[in-house]
Amino acid sequence: MMESDPVNFIDGIGRGLWADAVVRLSDFLNADPNGMAFVNNATTGVNTVLSSLDINESDEVLVTDTTYQACKNAVDYHASAKGFSVNVVKIGVPITSKKEVIDAFVGQVTGNTRLALIDTVASPTGIMTPFAELVDVLNHMGVDTLLDAAHGPGLIPLDIAKLNASFVTGNCHKWLCTPKGSAFLHVRSDRLDLRPLVISHGASLPDRMGPRFRLEFDWTGTLDPTAWMCIPFAIDYLGGLFEGGWGEIMARNNSLALAARSMIMERVGLEPVCSEDFITSMAAFIIPGTPTHPDPDPLHERLYNLHSIQVPVQGWENHSARYLRISAHLYNHIEQYERLCEALIHELG
Repeated sequence: MMESDPVNFIDGIGRGLWADAVVRLSDFLNADPNGMAFVNNATTGVNTVLSSLDINESDEVLVTDTTYQACKNAVDYHASAKGFSVNVVKIGVPITSKKEVIDAFVGQVTGNTRLALIDTVASPTGIMTPFAELVDVLNHMGVDTLLDAAHGPGLIPLDIAKLNASFVTGNCHKWLCTPKGSAFLHVRSDRLDLRPLVISHGASLPDRMGPRFRLEFDWTGTLDPTAWMCIPFAIDYLGGLFEGGWGEIMARNNSLALAARSMIMERVGLEPVCSEDFITSMAAFIIPGTPTHPDPDPLHERLYNLHSIQVPVQGWENHSARYLRISAHLYNHIEQYERLCEALIHELG
């Protein structure tokens, strides 16, 4: 783990807890605390990068056909405002090799590509992208990388220092089980001129009070920092439940997801979206039928209302497909997926 250097924070009530939360999360993700800022959610992190970067009409930004829709909306908005082009990397399913994903990205890179938005785990399909390899390849091609780790902390091992992405944003309320509103944006040391979405008091404070990045991101106006302060406690509490800590938690959840996946494939006959190599603690299946987005999927509604089962079922128009995605965490057990199988057999016939 990276040793946490002293972090300069503005004076004020709660200064110690704030500093501790930044340093502890940075330690957990092996990140430089001087580039770690808190945001409300990963979408805010994506918007922050897009708003601050000087991307102009001659530039191009890469996204994928499974990019989270809120983040794609942000890219499209800034493309319209700033005039840059958006290139969509098509990642078809089912996926069986990392090479096909990497080749798809590289095939879209041009001399004008400025930024690539990469998922750790794609939301609609639950597929873990080869993000470490992609960041490395794109770094060597001179392309900035924005890693959307909305599904990241606590789900998969993240070593931000080793990854060396230009920007990483992620949520803590998912797999770390912190309150909603606790997320982070990490900025590499050579990109610390990034500005927050909200320009506030920190913009005019003197340099003697600390690095400009800290001054601006740590004081964006009146807010409730409680969710961020909970991060160290969540890391310690959940990690302390098992002798092997978070490594054992991730392995346990992955094993449960794989077991549930095999059960659904065998009993219900659903086709998976990828091979086992791309499975974390989430797994998705292709559901027959036509997408109904943005209206709720009928199968989702029947599973919830008739079987008291809450599981994401959504249409993904980019693929003209419907996906059902399961997740596995410490509060789940195999009997729940057996109930899901019975409900799916009943509903799908």
